[in-house]
Amino acid sequence: MSQESVHDTKAPEFNSKPEHEHLDRPYHGVVAGKLMNPLAGISRQQLMRDVEIFAQQKGLEDRLDMLKKGALLSQEPMEYDSIDILSQEEKDSIRYEHANKWSHPFTLYATVFLCSVGAATQGWDQTGSNGANLSFPQDFGIEAVEGQPDYARNNWLQGVINSAPYIGSAFIGCWCSDPLNNWFGRRGTIFITAIILILTPIGSACTQTWQQLFVCRLLLGIGMGAKGSTVPVFAAENAPAMIRGTLVMGWQLWTAFGIFLGCLANVAVMNVTSVAAWRLQLGSAFIPAFPLAIGIFFCPESPRWLMKKNRYDKAYRSLVRLRTTELQAARDMYTIHVVLEMEKLIVRSDNYFTRFKELFTIPRVRRATLASGIVMLAQQMCGINIMSFYSSSIFSSAGFSTKQSLWASVGYGGINFAFAFPALGSIDFFGRRSLLLLTFPQMAWTLIVAGAAYQIPGPADSKTRLAVVVTFVYIFTAFYSCGEGPVPFAYSAEVFPLAQREQGMAWAVTVCLFFAAVLSITWPRMSAVMGHTGAFMFYAGLNVTAFILILLFVPETKQRTLEELDQIFSIPTGQFAAYQLKVMVPWWCRKYLLFQKNTPDPEPLYTIEGDVDNVPASQRRIDNKSHA
Repeated sequence: MSQESVHDTKAPEFNSKPEHEHLDRPYHGVVAGKLMNPLAGISRQQLMRDVEIFAQQKGLEDRLDMLKKGALLSQEPMEYDSIDILSQEEKDSIRYEHANKWSHPFTLYATVFLCSVGAATQGWDQTGSNGANLSFPQDFGIEAVEGQPDYARNNWLQGVINSAPYIGSAFIGCWCSDPLNNWFGRRGTIFITAIILILTPIGSACTQTWQQLFVCRLLLGIGMGAKGSTVPVFAAENAPAMIRGTLVMGWQLWTAFGIFLGCLANVAVMNVTSVAAWRLQLGSAFIPAFPLAIGIFFCPESPRWLMKKNRYDKAYRSLVRLRTTELQAARDMYTIHVVLEMEKLIVRSDNYFTRFKELFTIPRVRRATLASGIVMLAQQMCGINIMSFYSSSIFSSAGFSTKQSLWASVGYGGINFAFAFPALGSIDFFGRRSLLLLTFPQMAWTLIVAGAAYQIPGPADSKTRLAVVVTFVYIFTAFYSCGEGPVPFAYSAEVFPLAQREQGMAWAVTVCLFFAAVLSITWPRMSAVMGHTGAFMFYAGLNVTAFILILLFVPETKQRTLEELDQIFSIPTGQFAAYQLKVMVPWWCRKYLLFQKNTPDPEPLYTIEGDVDNVPASQRRIDNKSHA
């Protein structure tokens, strides 16, 4: 194998022994039954020579000694005690890192959660428009009154206006994120979107016609889409593998917090008479974007983005700020660098459209595209956004007064926020896939009960009907917040290789927000034609469909480094789906449906050597077990 093919197509001085053929095809499945550390088997002498060339080419000569230590640690992460050039203090720091997964600099936590604050704008806008639905149609002469000639037209108009941010996101905002990230970096893109998210809600509050409101909300969507495609990636690129899911789900936590604040704002202004309440409900969504715009440039830029731009010295400084010790920063830098060089072997062009095409033509990337698209689509299939967009109308249809509907929506927002907290720990403990498979069946049956409750006989304000509808909508929301709520953005931000990360995340967010627009447009008419019972049953069926798709096509990603995931997604889709159908489903049925408690655990599709509970993902070797 040529020297050029292993390390750097532009630097043939790099080389490795020819027996390491797995480095030459990192995205084409498992070599010799194992997903290998790309540095495995390289001699120490060769590795040190590679590091010296790397440091010289990247202007890091003054950090050469630390980079050599980091490279050795990256090659044999669990053998740090036997690395003779590490001091005892350095060995102790690695041992402490293994035993204390939450021990990281304040800068890391501040960076991730500050950026996630931007998600509150999205949540606030959802519930701002939710409350505004009760009043802005009257002001603009598009109220949908049953029996009136324009009933159907106004139903559709209200849906289109509510969906405008998601139309703007799906068709413009998400796809702007790639060039914006390329030109301005992760931080610059987040700052630009924060400015958009400050100006457009204020503009929405000042509109005089429904057409003006539609345009303002369309522009809001451009900022939302670019932000939603960037912030989770920024968080994932900065976070260590063991806690990446928890940190990246700060996005969902702040979205839920924004929904809750928006519900509270709706109640706070419902009795305002000096100005239309809906103007305050829509306009107040700018508030969370202020701290984001002010604070983003106090955060370090993504080291992976800087390395992609060949700014290795700045990347090193960012990693030092984001890791507890310089040794950890050097280890992570060299690991990222090796994978970047491997990725260069499959990247065919820097052209925007070519990289989009690669989402569907490169097998490893195509599997990530499929999995991320499914988890994002499932967020709309589950039906949560009919609550976020229309809970006030839904509760009003069940017999609540306007005031009661707004207060019931506060309860919805509070539960959505409160039940996001259990997922902070469970997303990295149980895993993304496990949470989804556990909660989707629960969301299905709760929607069935909530829909059936509309058929409870009695007067329009029947307390029994109201109580059952609200109770099961709240239970549905709690299951959502523990599962499908936090997973999609965290999952999608981590599954793509760096070369396609911006395009991949744009694809995933487009899927999510496009179908959010579809839901928003269709719900008013769907509920009018099918009734709330029929519409709830329809979404219950979609929950079952989403469960099947996740079972067959969404691999687990918990506690794996972004670099290790390149190899997880090398397992063919057919092999993964067949394993679920032929091995896992029969095993589960025997053990839990037939109560055969002594049923032995099935042989795993792949295994991680070492103690799973104590060994970080970056320090594991994965064996693949072939199943037809």
